[in-house]
Amino acid sequence: MKYPTTTFQIKGMTCAACANRIEKVVSRAEGVLDVQVNLTMERGKVTYDPAKIDHNRIADKVNQLGFTAVMQRENTETPLDSGSEIRRLALKSITALLLSVPLLWAMAAHIPFLSFVYVPALFLNPLFQLLVTFPIQFLIGFSFYRGAWNSLRHRSANMDVLVVLSTSAAFFYSHYLTFQSWPDRSLHNTPLYYESSALIITFLCIGKLLEAISKSKTLRTLEQLYELQSKEATVIRQKQTIIIPIEGLMRGDLVLVGPGETIPADGEIVSGASVVDESAFTGESIPVAKQAGDRVIGATRNISGPLTLKVTKIGSETALAQIIAIVEEAQATKAPIQRIADELTEVFVPIIVTIASITFFAWYILFNPGALGTALEKAIAVLIVACPCALGLATPTSILVGSGVAAREGVLFKQGKDLELLHKADVIAFDKTGTITKGEPHVSDVWVLVGQQQSFWRMLGSVEQQSEHPIAQALLRTAVQQVAPLPQASNQQEIPGFGVEAVVEGKHVLAGSSRFLQQHGIDLSRAEHMLSHAEQQGKNVVMMAVNGTLAGLVAVTDTIKPSSRKAILRLHKMGKELTMITGDNERAAQAVARHVGISRVHAEVLPEEKARILRSYQQKGKLVAMVGDGTNDAPALSVADIGVAVGTGTNVAISTADVVIMRKDLDGLVTALLLSQATMRNIKQNLFWALAYNCIGIPLTMLGFLAPWVAAAAMAMSSITVVWNALRLRRVRL
Repeated sequence: MKYPTTTFQIKGMTCAACANRIEKVVSRAEGVLDVQVNLTMERGKVTYDPAKIDHNRIADKVNQLGFTAVMQRENTETPLDSGSEIRRLALKSITALLLSVPLLWAMAAHIPFLSFVYVPALFLNPLFQLLVTFPIQFLIGFSFYRGAWNSLRHRSANMDVLVVLSTSAAFFYSHYLTFQSWPDRSLHNTPLYYESSALIITFLCIGKLLEAISKSKTLRTLEQLYELQSKEATVIRQKQTIIIPIEGLMRGDLVLVGPGETIPADGEIVSGASVVDESAFTGESIPVAKQAGDRVIGATRNISGPLTLKVTKIGSETALAQIIAIVEEAQATKAPIQRIADELTEVFVPIIVTIASITFFAWYILFNPGALGTALEKAIAVLIVACPCALGLATPTSILVGSGVAAREGVLFKQGKDLELLHKADVIAFDKTGTITKGEPHVSDVWVLVGQQQSFWRMLGSVEQQSEHPIAQALLRTAVQQVAPLPQASNQQEIPGFGVEAVVEGKHVLAGSSRFLQQHGIDLSRAEHMLSHAEQQGKNVVMMAVNGTLAGLVAVTDTIKPSSRKAILRLHKMGKELTMITGDNERAAQAVARHVGISRVHAEVLPEEKARILRSYQQKGKLVAMVGDGTNDAPALSVADIGVAVGTGTNVAISTADVVIMRKDLDGLVTALLLSQATMRNIKQNLFWALAYNCIGIPLTMLGFLAPWVAAAAMAMSSITVVWNALRLRRVRL
């Protein structure tokens, strides 16, 4: 049974600990099967049993934790605008910064090398500092208190707890000193810590603002996909031409698309001829010629002539909607490497609180006995410098950018784990037809041994009418040109990988490989020379027998894609073990393999045998990727550790695969591997710097080298650095 998965937009998360807490609490609910929360995307995916729990109760679970969960919008709508959040954070940051200026200025009075700076007496007044700090601490900083309370009341701790502990300690200790001996004016020279409280919150707000701006850039690729969609369509209804919103389109509508206009939905051209720019989907810059009968993809651009098309897919069924869904899926799911950060953040806050307590007592008892203010300052700095934000952002931000860049290049990773695993593949197995070759076979030679050629094609075309195999379609096209109309076959039975058996006009007909006919006892001796000659040239041979007698054979050839040899050479240089697995005959398969540079070939195998071959590699401890495009590749694609479907292939192959290449050539596979490699390298860099930052920052702060406000600035910069490093993926060289 397939259980539903619901996506929620979750507001209010501040660090990785928040995401982990939501996952832990929701996963405990009866009926919840899987939970994945993405901090960067502010999104959660929940798979559940509807008989035990519904999406409203799941949302309630999240809301009870102090967050706001709403069901994700349909993927055909515009993504949520991050501009309002950026404006809100900008207002908070500017306000906090302006209020902090007098406190920063007052610090000059306590720093010896800044003694020449004039400091107004008002700025040194404790009451003035209290009045300036109060709105920063409790109004601008209210969200930290709310987050900390929600976290603590559910017996967990997040970044907000660290912020509230540190800033509250600084504020209330300064508040105590302010009124301890009031109105003694000598207090003007007493060290207070209002600036620590105010600057910590100010720097955190500025850091969140810069982080939000950077994250909005990471989402730009997804937004560009939404923007591809046309907003209106010109349709013909009741013999009238009207313009309607794209949401009003229905299957079967006739749509007019003029030169330069965006095609509003997936459909089939009824009349007209033009060239269409499909680069947004395939990554290929050369426009594609289209005419009546050809299919077109919604959101591509008509360049030259006017077209009339019939709408075949709308809404979430369209290619664009499915691509958006795949990209969102990849960006919302976690890569396995994320478990490192998850395990660390699970215990991070309690450990830091313990370290801060040790720091406080060490300074108060050992390093500077009795100096409560100094000990408190050091403990506050430790609480602030050790924020798990950078650790939580390290993986999902890179996955977000990497999958977005991949979509721009015409490669769709369905999940984050696929982006992590692909470059690790030890063995890459290829199907032949439609993957290495163009998948557009055509008849090159015909040998009729019994009867007339017209009669031969009449029988052969009849039995191939129901097959979707590319070779069968090539035979059918030739048969229709020779004889029309074709009679209907009865008692038809297709054996995948072998051939087809049927009755045509009372005659028993077999059509397929030489092995298929031999299994039925057909004598092939008359055709051995012709068969050998064609197969040595890399051609596929289809033989036909009528009533137990060999009637003739047809050689079908398929052109190798121009990019296949170059792409396979690059894969060899990457150290990949390459093999070709095909149902075609041994000689034809070997000829193609020699041309493109693949030395290992498994030929004449059935679809289920392809899966068995892949398992044999896996049993040797190798990670296997399978590249294919046909329905008969689906079992192998599902068995492989990573299934890669060529996007021009069948829907079955695409739905089964983990990675979809929208291009027509294998350059897309090389691009996918390089992006996988670059993304994982980027994630490891992020994790290294996030961990190194804490390993260096915490000891320095414990020893007193970093003031609290400096620690706050460093902590904010660590998160920003991680996001900026992830953004470098947008410029990766492929």
